[in-house]
Amino acid sequence: MSKRNAPEVNAGSMADIAFLLLIFFLVTTTIDKDKGIARFLPIETNPDPTPVKEKNILPIFINIEGEFLVDDQVTPINEISEIALTFIDNGGANSNDEFYCNYCQGDRDPTSSDSPKKAVIAIDANRKSAYSSYVLLQNELAKAYNILRNRESQRLFGYDFTVINKQVQEGKYKGDLQKAKTQLKQIKELYPLLITDAQTKKREL
Repeated sequence: MSKRNAPEVNAGSMADIAFLLLIFFLVTTTIDKDKGIARFLPIETNPDPTPVKEKNILPIFINIEGEFLVDDQVTPINEISEIALTFIDNGGANSNDEFYCNYCQGDRDPTSSDSPKKAVIAIDANRKSAYSSYVLLQNELAKAYNILRNRESQRLFGYDFTVINKQVQEGKYKGDLQKAKTQLKQIKELYPLLITDAQTKKREL
């Protein structure tokens, strides 16, 4: 009895199908973007920099235990945003000073920061402190800036800065995009994010 030959399967198109599937998954798959703290690396410093008044600097130190020291005083993390807000919005410059802040609502203490455009928050961390402590601090400082930016944005344009800024960044803003960007830039100029990692004092690191 003759052996029956099994029918052959034509696999010539399998490579094409695999290629099409590969293209499909490449097109439809979303890749999560890395998230982190948006900061520019320090540029080469000027050998003869313009001196910054001590009253315009708010020093915050993170020690090895992860404690936060504001002006050398141990401070709970949940109090730092309010301290930063008060410092940034102080508006201590005289009314005839070029940096006088007519929109500030702070105490106008002449011994504290002159204006938001001069108020610098200097972070100094022990090298052995946890990175999570640094992130917590950054979040509290961002909270202070967002409160102030939202306040001014509401006063000038009737919306929260953080809401519209997020929509613009995510490409979801449905209004006049150029106008929104101009207004957001104006708010950022009123309250610029002045946070530095430069050391203000010599410490045991």
